Amino acid sequence: MPLGVIPAGTSNGMAKSLLDSVGESCTAFNATLAIIRGHTRSLDVATVSQGQKRFFSVLMLAWGLVADIDIESEKYRWMGSARMDFYAIQRIFCLRRYHGCIKFLAAPGYENFGEPLELEGEINELNSNRVQQNCYCGPAFDMKGFNRKIEGPFVSIWLHNVPWGGENVLAAPDAKFADGYLDLVVMKDCSKLSLLALMSDLNKGGHVRSPHVLYLKVKAFVLEPGPRSDDPNKEGIIDADGEVLARGRGAYKSEQRTLMAYDKLHIEVDQGLATVFSPVC
Repeated sequence: MPLGVIPAGTSNGMAKSLLDSVGESCTAFNATLAIIRGHTRSLDVATVSQGQKRFFSVLMLAWGLVADIDIESEKYRWMGSARMDFYAIQRIFCLRRYHGCIKFLAAPGYENFGEPLELEGEINELNSNRVQQNCYCGPAFDMKGFNRKIEGPFVSIWLHNVPWGGENVLAAPDAKFADGYLDLVVMKDCSKLSLLALMSDLNKGGHVRSPHVLYLKVKAFVLEPGPRSDDPNKEGIIDADGEVLARGRGAYKSEQRTLMAYDKLHIEVDQGLATVFSPVC
């Protein structure tokens, strides 16, 4: 069943990506017209797994700076989209770094990013947690092909499925809708002044050319989040498609329970699993 996307929120990254692909502005009118015309295109879907829990993502997953800005700026929602820029400045001047590790199956041509990975006892880790259900549980996760890792601390980890994360945020300029890969943006360290300049380049995708940023494509991914480097008693937020997927101790306070724990997550891509209404390409 094709899904229609109309921009009616703060960021509208998916609608922007679909409309910008043919040079149209991101408006509710253009998005509605695209749905009426009935043209469709395939879209990759990422399955985020933790034990028997699953979350299906079509836009992005973030941990660190980007997640903190996206979620913690909710208290300034009355400012509209300006809340992101306002809170980003606060977070940059009070910059957090997080301990942790990422492991991934690099796409062809990106095998030199990170350090070689020795799998040890992780190969069968997911198989023991997988159960048969009547609904679709995502692709079978297999770590045999995993070849690279990067150790923290990190300023930000950002996985993207489509080019735009918001109407003014070209997060992953090389992302494709159905190439079977996620675009990974990694920032390990950066001075505050350099980070301000880098964030100002987000509207045109120039941040991926920064020497402080690693930008690559991955087929599968493992996130092992840790505490803040300045305070081991405080942890972070994992943000998937603009929602709090997991929240560690001492992070953004909320009465709402999260779907997953602030612990190891596995992400794998189903190429072209979803179908969305799209302007004619």
